[in-house]
Amino acid sequence: MARRKVPAHRSLLVRMLLASVVIALCAVAVTAWLTVTATTHTLRTERDRSISGDTRIYDTLVGYAATHRDWDGVQGLVNRLAKQTNRTITLTTTSRGRLAGSPGSPGTPHGLPDRPAAAVDPLQVDPALAHRGEGPIDPRAVGPYRLTAKERARLRKQVAKAASCVRRRGLDPQVVELPGGRLDLRFPNPVLEYKYAETCELPDSSDAFPTRRAAMRELTTRTAACLGAEPHSVEVTPDFAVWLLGPRPRTSADPAARVCLEDARRQQLRPYVAPPASLFLGTDAHAGGSSRLTLTGDGVRRVAGAAALVLAVTVGITVVVGLRLIRPLRSLIDATRQPADRNIRIPVRGNDEIGHLTAAFNDLAERRELLEAQRTSMVNDVAHELRSPLTNIRSWLEAAQDGIAPTDRQLLDLLFDEAGALQHIIDDLRDLAAADTGELALHYEMVRVADILDQVVAGQRSRAEHAGVALEIHVDEDKHEVCADPLRLRQVIGNLVGNAVRHTPSGGRISLTCRHLGDEVRIEVRDTGSGIAPEDLPHIFDRFWRAEKSRNRRTGGSGLGLSIARKLTEAHGGTITVRSTLAEGTTFTVVVPRY
Repeated sequence: MARRKVPAHRSLLVRMLLASVVIALCAVAVTAWLTVTATTHTLRTERDRSISGDTRIYDTLVGYAATHRDWDGVQGLVNRLAKQTNRTITLTTTSRGRLAGSPGSPGTPHGLPDRPAAAVDPLQVDPALAHRGEGPIDPRAVGPYRLTAKERARLRKQVAKAASCVRRRGLDPQVVELPGGRLDLRFPNPVLEYKYAETCELPDSSDAFPTRRAAMRELTTRTAACLGAEPHSVEVTPDFAVWLLGPRPRTSADPAARVCLEDARRQQLRPYVAPPASLFLGTDAHAGGSSRLTLTGDGVRRVAGAAALVLAVTVGITVVVGLRLIRPLRSLIDATRQPADRNIRIPVRGNDEIGHLTAAFNDLAERRELLEAQRTSMVNDVAHELRSPLTNIRSWLEAAQDGIAPTDRQLLDLLFDEAGALQHIIDDLRDLAAADTGELALHYEMVRVADILDQVVAGQRSRAEHAGVALEIHVDEDKHEVCADPLRLRQVIGNLVGNAVRHTPSGGRISLTCRHLGDEVRIEVRDTGSGIAPEDLPHIFDRFWRAEKSRNRRTGGSGLGLSIARKLTEAHGGTITVRSTLAEGTTFTVVVPRY
């Protein structure tokens, strides 16, 4: 082969240079991506902060509505919230009547968005914006449940006395003021609250005062009326859970009871809270300045200089590495240009990629020699296998032509048998070729393994009886089914049984066993023949391989049956293995998935 000059665009050095440029560009792109990612993270943080501000605005306004009967006086609160969160705030009635607005907010309803950011109603809070998760009604809306000044003073004394009692016993409870003027003692461990409940006379602020008792009675009456029940059959607990008493008690988990309780609370609290309002939010353009990210001229020069430096270093390293790579590659190129009948070996230098490539080249040369030897042997075997039946056919035809052999039924049977043997070899070679190229077609269906084994035994029984060999079938469950090509699966088992019949002496036995193991079916073909030597087992599935050439020729095997059996089993997604002991017998095991 004449040596040709490698085009510049195909040169390894040029490709390495191009690769280095691409790598450098990727590095620059990655740097830019990291910058964008950091900026995005900053913007996301700002967005989260904005969302937190929006939530704060909503919660503050809901709290105002829960503690006031109207929106008079909310303007100052709106101005403070707008200044603290850098947002423009507009509060309107549900019909777009203006209630309050921060500086910079639209002066008319026409300048507002089509939809408000939220509806401010303490009796129907937005779960996505509300801080408190007690329910749809804001807990700060207490209305008739607010304790009077006298009741609060009385409760404050009780709580102070109980807290002093608990502190004398080594604990320091926290006094928490609840909506409506109630006070509560909080313990680090809730179990301790039950321990000191009676000892220190902890106050129960839930329904111990006339104000709350009257409000709870009113709520119970409204809930019972909604449910169509008598007031005495409905009990509303201080934590606003409802019980429906009777033969089949129901709690607030009952949908109807929960809806009626919430409606009753809204009817009871509505006169004490501000009417629903619409909240519109915007960005204050004068508050935070410009959020646009800019890059100064010095920054541009630094980025450009860093990119140029990366390119220069990458190109220099690529040139050095490329020149070192080209030298051993030239040795490989020269070796590949040698004549086909010469098998060149190249010394392996180094434990790098080129060294591995050289070792792979040497290994390829060795495998090429082996494959060539196998090809020569296979051609000789195929020629030998085809020559025998062809020679017999020609001999009988010449004898009939010369009048030596009569042209009768016996001659036709002999010729038919020889043609069948020839056709069998050709079919085996065709199946192997189809399996090698992946063109072996399988037609799957659910088949009973017992039926396959019965068909194989029926087909081999005549030969087995003629050889004096007994055939047995052992199936642990007659209903074993497998998704397979019945013709090909029968061919696999038939090849194994036929091979066992040929190598089992008279008086021997061949057993076919089928077992179900999880999602697999295991089929074993066991004979009591002469066995296979351990050194021959690794080659048992090779094509045309024979441990004893003369014996196999005499028994009529083509040397392809086991190779075909392995290919067909693998095509089904299964495996085939063999174990054997000399003078005792051989066992072939076929494992195929059920589905």
